[in-house]
Amino acid sequence: MSMKLYVGGLAYSVTDKELETLFAEQGKVVSAVVIKDRDSGQSKGFGFVEMAELKEGQNAIKELNGKEVGGRAIIVNQARPQEDRRPGGSGGSDFRKSY
Repeated sequence: MSMKLYVGGLAYSVTDKELETLFAEQGKVVSAVVIKDRDSGQSKGFGFVEMAELKEGQNAIKELNGKEVGGRAIIVNQARPQEDRRPGGSGGSDFRKSY
């Protein structure tokens, strides 16, 4: 079973390939993506890495959380499921103002 990791505190210069290389030391990397701003293409300073095995993901957290990469200490933990991001900010509820 694979494990998806959140990686925060990344220097803006870190690339997908560099992120993959860093985590490959801990095991097989399924994917490694630095999240970028949709308009500017600039890194947002965080990304996600999917490790092939749960044990490898747990080891990556243990070994890499707090490690200095590109002059910054990174944060590595298990990724949480993505929240539902519906437009309008109401989260899809049937909200009506009453006065």
